[in-house]
Amino acid sequence: MGRWEPNARERLVWAALQLFAEQGYDATAVAQIAERAGLTKTTFFRHFPDKREVLFAGQDIHAQLLADGIAAAPDDATPLEAVAAALDAVTASFRPIQREFGPRLLAVIADTSELRERAAFKHAGLVAAMAEGLRERGVPELTAGLAAEIGVRAFDDAFARWVDPATEQTFPELARQALDELRAAAATLT
Repeated sequence: MGRWEPNARERLVWAALQLFAEQGYDATAVAQIAERAGLTKTTFFRHFPDKREVLFAGQDIHAQLLADGIAAAPDDATPLEAVAAALDAVTASFRPIQREFGPRLLAVIADTSELRERAAFKHAGLVAAMAEGLRERGVPELTAGLAAEIGVRAFDDAFARWVDPATEQTFPELARQALDELRAAAATLT
């Protein structure tokens, strides 16, 4: 592949996932990722600040989609209905390529403590974006935080199901299903 070919960002993600799976996260250097993608190290750093972030690209976009989804929910929507609207907005943005590399992504993250830490940070960032969107709708702090946690848990659960090649449902359908399951589980707590 020539250095001028399109999709450099996507190629870097694929290369990183392949190398992390083959030789481990710690043993993989940015130069190796760039070389595998047919790009330069400089190009890598134009897209990502470090090798960890290559797997978490798009967090800001996801957070904005969640916030926008909450803002677009009907005025009379309950907090969890607004969360459902947010999940619809973010999950609709995912493409088949993300589904294809999803199983490898989850495996690499599970095997690396530094990446698990970064995943937890991403989770917290998405919760914060949703909670802020809910608070802007007038939802009380505690309720907003709890609804946002449930929403991001539903997102994470749905993603894990969606990337399973045997799954036929869409990501938005799975997110709604996961949200409904969590809502039902919460109802049994009393």
